[in-house]
Amino acid sequence: MSIPPTRRPPRIMQLGPTRILRYGATQFTWANLYHWLFTMSWPTLLGGISFTYIALNLLFAIAYLAERAPNIENARPGSFWDAFFFSVQTMATIGYGAMYPITPYANALVVLEVFIGLVGVAMATGLMFARFSQPTAQILFSRVAVICPYEGVPTLMFRAANQRSSLIVEAQVKVNVVLPENPDGTLRIRRVRALKLMRSDSPVFALSWMVMHPLDADSPFYGSEGEALLNSDMQIVVSMTGLDTTVSQTIHARHIYLAPDILPERRFVDVVTIDPQTGDRSIDYDDFHRILPLA
Repeated sequence: MSIPPTRRPPRIMQLGPTRILRYGATQFTWANLYHWLFTMSWPTLLGGISFTYIALNLLFAIAYLAERAPNIENARPGSFWDAFFFSVQTMATIGYGAMYPITPYANALVVLEVFIGLVGVAMATGLMFARFSQPTAQILFSRVAVICPYEGVPTLMFRAANQRSSLIVEAQVKVNVVLPENPDGTLRIRRVRALKLMRSDSPVFALSWMVMHPLDADSPFYGSEGEALLNSDMQIVVSMTGLDTTVSQTIHARHIYLAPDILPERRFVDVVTIDPQTGDRSIDYDDFHRILPLA
């Protein structure tokens, strides 16, 4: 009886509240090395760089000791730690002058180690700078979406807020709904439909933004069938982009609402107030997620 091969653990991708498990996907290829290093966590990246740095110095220390004859001036014969710290000084191109190579073999190792050190420092510096300079959005989305009348039409609403002091200009939001369909009873598919918004762009996004989708005849949630869809295994996917004026780079933010996150007959509490004397506008994040039943 043959033993089935052990299946590799899946690759996990977090998409909002949903985890996507991908089985059989390639775990790592050298062609994806940069993306792999770019997306790993900071502790993992720093730990990997530290491990590689120490491991290389250990290997070069062993290589220096492989030559039986003394090859490092002022180093104690056969001392592993002298060879290790000489390797550290060589890789970092410090050059204190106390220890230096005296044989062709040791000089060849120094040339190789200096080259590896220069390339390694350049790669590590570039990688960390790219990660630090990557623009990230601090967009806060409401935990739930509500359905309440607006201008006499039932309207799906959720809100977003810019949590940074910098402005986001030319902001755009797109909302799509992912609907499960089973047209022939055998093939299960997921269809993506765009939701029409009352306002999908904002010249300046500084405080909060109420995103509204009217449940009219053009909405997939219109009528009794639409109400059934709101209680189905559907997902509302929100994508927002804009230009951060501080770093002059495009930022992206995403959020997903599931069926339990949509509450009918509710409204949001006002969080933006205007001082009648000074005209200053303020936003209260403490009530950002707070909702009330319709009167």
